[in-house]
Order: sequence, then C-alpha cells, then structure tokens
Amino acid sequence: MDLLLTLPILIPLTWSLVLYPVRRRRALSHAIAITGATLLLGATALLLVFLVSGKGIEVVTIGSWPPPYGIVLVADLLSAAMLLVCALVSWAAVVYSTDWIDPGREQAGYYSLVFALLLGVNGAFLTGDLFNLYVWFEVMLMASFVLLVLGVERGQVEGGIKYVSLNLLASTFFLSATGILYGIAGTLNFADLSRVLESVDPHILNVVAALFGIAFGIKAGVFPLFFWLPASYHTPPVPVSALFAGLLTKVGVYALIRVFTLLFVHDPGWTHRILLACAALTMLTGVLGALAQHDVRRILSFHIISQIGYMIFGLALLTPLGLASSVFYLIHHIVVKTNLFFIGGLLERRFGTGLLDRVGGLFRTQAWLGVLFLIPAFSLAGIPPLSGFVAKLLVIRAGLAAHAYLATTIAVVVGLLTLLSMLKIWNEAFWKAPPVPAVVNERPGPYSVQVLLPIFVLASVTVFLGLAGEPILAVAQRAAEQLLDRHGYQAAVFSIVAESVGTGG
Repeated sequence: MDLLLTLPILIPLTWSLVLYPVRRRRALSHAIAITGATLLLGATALLLVFLVSGKGIEVVTIGSWPPPYGIVLVADLLSAAMLLVCALVSWAAVVYSTDWIDPGREQAGYYSLVFALLLGVNGAFLTGDLFNLYVWFEVMLMASFVLLVLGVERGQVEGGIKYVSLNLLASTFFLSATGILYGIAGTLNFADLSRVLESVDPHILNVVAALFGIAFGIKAGVFPLFFWLPASYHTPPVPVSALFAGLLTKVGVYALIRVFTLLFVHDPGWTHRILLACAALTMLTGVLGALAQHDVRRILSFHIISQIGYMIFGLALLTPLGLASSVFYLIHHIVVKTNLFFIGGLLERRFGTGLLDRVGGLFRTQAWLGVLFLIPAFSLAGIPPLSGFVAKLLVIRAGLAAHAYLATTIAVVVGLLTLLSMLKIWNEAFWKAPPVPAVVNERPGPYSVQVLLPIFVLASVTVFLGLAGEPILAVAQRAAEQLLDRHGYQAAVFSIVAESVGTGG
C-alpha cells in the first residue's frame, strides 16, 4: 500500500528521466509517454477507489522518520480525487501532443518536461508539510516555465516573462510566510501545525494567513492577482495551454483549500469573508474580461479566472455543502477547460488563427465538431444536464444556505454571461458564413485519432458527471467532511507514530 501511495510521484519521476535520452526518436518517445500517462492514470484510480475511498486517509513516512520530524505523504479524498482527474487530463494532453507538437520541441525534451510538471503537481497534492509544498511548487514552476517558452517564439517569451515574474513573486510570499510560521510554531507539518496554531495569537495568524492568501491567490489566479494568466496561457502550443489550464491554477486552489480548512480557521469571520469577496470579484472580472476578447484562447483563459471564483466561493463559506461544491467544481472544471482548449486548437488548425473575425462556417462542413464544442461550452455555462449544471447548482445552494445572497446572485449572473461568451464563439466560428477572402492557412483535416480521442473521452466524462455523477458527488461530500474534520487528519498522521512504537520500529 505504501508503494501505491508513492506511485503518483515515482511514475512521473521515472518517465521524465527515461524520456529525455530518447527524445530524438519520435515513435519511441510517443509510445513511452503514452504508456507512462496510462500507468499514472491506472495508479491514481487504484489509489482513490481501492485505498483512500475504502480505508480513509492514508499516510506514508519517508525514511521511517515519524511526523512531525520526517517527510510524510498524505492522501485524503480531496488529494486522491485531484490526482485522478489530473492524471486523466494529463493522459489526454500526452495523446493529443503526439499529433500536435513539432519535432523541434520534442527533441528539446517536451515529453520529459511534461512528466516533470506532473511530478510537481502530484507532489503538491500528496505532501503533508508546508516546506515540501513549496518545493513541489518550485518543481512545477520550473517545468512549466520551460514548457511555456519551448520553441522561443516572441509571444511565448513575452508571456513567459510575465508568467515567471508573478510566480516568483508568489514564491517569495510563500517562502516568507512559511519562515514566519515556522518561527511561530516550530513545525511545518500540516497535522502538527493544526494542533499548535490553536494556541497562537489570532492577530498574528491573520497576518500569516494574508501572506499565504496572496501567495496561493497569485498561483490560483484569484482577483486581483490574476493578470499574468491571460497574458501567457494563449502563447504556447495548444497542448501546453490545455495542460496549464487544467492543472496549474487548480494546484493553487488546492493549496488555498488545504491551508484555509486545516490551518487558518481561527477567525473565519475575517479570513473567509475576505475570501468570499475575492471569489465574487474573481467571478465577475474574469467573465467580463472574456466578453471583451476576440481570440478563442484568450476568451478561454479569462474563463479560467471566472471559474476559479466559484471554487473559492465554496471554500469561503466553510460549510460541508460549500466545500463539497468546491471539490466537485474542481473535478468538473479541470475536464471541461482542458477539452475546450483542445477544441480551440482544432479551430486554430482549421483556419491558422483563433481570431473570431477570421473564422467561420465550421458547422456547415464539420457539424460534429460543433456538437463536441457545445458539450464543454454548455457545461462551462452550467446548462443541464451536463457537469457544470451540477457544479453551479451546488455552489448556489451552498451560497443560499449560508445567506451569502450577493455573492450567490453574482454567481448566477456570471453563469449567464459565461453562456453569452460561449455563444459568441459558436456564432463566430461555427454559425456565421466563412470569412471572405478565404483564409490562406486553412487546413480542413482530416483530424487524426490522437487529437479526436482525447476530446471524445473528456466530452464523455462531462456528460457522465452530469447524468450519472452521483458517485463523484458522494466523493466530494465525503471529502468535504474530511476537510472539516481537522482532528481526523491529525489522528491519521500521528497514528503512524503509534504504529511505529507498537511494532518496535
């Protein structure tokens, strides 16, 4: 069982090292990358279904050093669910990449960097202490920055500078807050911190909580710290944009959920009220930014921001229903947003551009692509019976139950505006007449199995989550109960100490 818990880290680490020496052999690197992504998907599915879901929170100590002194890996339902859904979209991105990424980028180590990125993401989900969360964030940042600028095109370099500058600022806040917290508590283990901080002056904790809120808020793309995201996510190749859209900001949201349910719950009337205001403004400014754009990937990038607001909304309520809505929304959005970037990539391949005034007429020639677009687009807007409807309904119910009427109203309005912006893409790219004169770079297809299979799979998951997603909703509800049970998390981690003593080891 210890091995199963470490596989989400060991597989990306191994595959990142193996893929680099064979980077110049395209067929071999494709086969190895798809195999690794498939193994990772299987390992995370086993972790969630057979271990964490059945036995509760699982803990592994590295080097047999007991907590809080050693490094621990902790998997609860939230982290296990995040590992599984991220493995799914990573598999989709790797398969999609085998048709999309040019040989030059592949020979520069593209697939090795993808698995290095997954190493950082999975490590962040599994770590049981703050310092190693910082380390995994830096692993993720280094891999994502190289992926962002791989190819050294001008737009990529400009976006990469903005991306890395703001994320380094976030890392500075993160490391500073971690140092202050260690000086206060003398520990960085999550379980130990949650016990020690109960006796710390709340005013001091408010300051530290604000620093962590800024650090993770930048990484998550929360208002007013999101401006780096739409300036960079549209610049790299489509599979990289899709992978970033599905994974990176969600790690920031995960970190916010972890620290503001486990560590900083001393004064929710202050900390979580600020989170609620940020959530409402994130939803609103993100969707208004999307409405003002005329490039498909820029529209989708701004929608990442607006949808992050829904996830933070559930966290800010700090209720079982609110947290369940955040968990379900995370799962839904990772799948939907990745798929929208994939479909946007097909539009760019068809016309050579994502600018809406230079595209059109797709529904006349490729009606099936229009249907595939409408599934994630309507889901993003919250149209039944898709996953986004369930996710938004949970958020609205949680907001009304907590009497957060203004924020709930904003959530409803943002959903309608999201539908409007998705219909703008539909009208311009699919419904209106083709542009005149004809686009020089037009590439009508046919599309390969490598780009169509991930889109079909993710669209099917979106429909499943809407029509038959009760098991996932049950996982989200149980994950919310675990997040609110701080003493249960402490007991799971420190039971390792008792077991070690009991066995003489």
